Amino acid sequence: MSTDTTPEPAAERQQAPSGQPHDTGTARELPADVQRLWGAEAPRRRGPKPALSTARIVRAALELADAEGLAAVSMARIAEAVGYTPMALYRHVSGKDELLVLMSDAVAADLPDVPTGVGWRAGLETWTRAQIELGITRPWMLELPLSAAPPGPNRVRWIDQAFGFLRPIDLPPDEKLAIVGLLAQHVLGESRVHIETRRAAVQQVRRDAGLPDGVPESQLDPAAIDAANPYADFETVLARYADPTTYPNLFESFSAWPSTPLTAPSDDDVTFGISIVLDGVEAYLRRRGAIPDDES
Repeated sequence: MSTDTTPEPAAERQQAPSGQPHDTGTARELPADVQRLWGAEAPRRRGPKPALSTARIVRAALELADAEGLAAVSMARIAEAVGYTPMALYRHVSGKDELLVLMSDAVAADLPDVPTGVGWRAGLETWTRAQIELGITRPWMLELPLSAAPPGPNRVRWIDQAFGFLRPIDLPPDEKLAIVGLLAQHVLGESRVHIETRRAAVQQVRRDAGLPDGVPESQLDPAAIDAANPYADFETVLARYADPTTYPNLFESFSAWPSTPLTAPSDDDVTFGISIVLDGVEAYLRRRGAIPDDES
């Protein structure tokens, strides 16, 4: 989004189409791949519909990434999957960079199913959790460069849904967008922790069993994977090696921790993390007077 607030000359102002927000940013030509992402392509020539299409290429790329990871995605591999030569793909996609842009938006095609009538907080919690689950299910998404994630039609639908939950909240749109961005950053961090720790645990189980790297996770013992979590022994390490002189704050905190905590956070650490973030958002909304103090 443009941050230029310089007023437009009166003679150069243009009326926005009815029902659409006026573009207050400086006019500039959008990148070609962004225009194509939004369907702004040259009219197709008359004749039979081509058997190969951009949508088919993107579907093949998604399937390849799901099966083998993002590193396996190449124009040659996709051409092989759809039964065409690599040169045929370039008639529909300019190259791998644009393909990553299209994949980034296509993977966000399905909005989360949120019951109608829920409050802003319940809606945003479901919305955020859905993104984390999507990232964990398709970990290659986190390997996409940020340059491959411009605001495409599917991603903007997610933002629009979040704005729907925030519709009753009396905040200017830029602050609502900042809240949505904060939740998106939490999604990236939470998803990455889950994915990286899982990968490390799976690799450790393979090594311990003397198995090659290519052995699928589905063939490994789930209990062994859980036990191999890099953070599973954190408390044991502290108890054995963290002396009170070197680590006084950790030592004091854990030494006073009851074996059975009186109150425990949610069994689901994803829910716990989202709740903490939304607690902060709620405190901000109260401070801004956007929600009443007595609203839960």
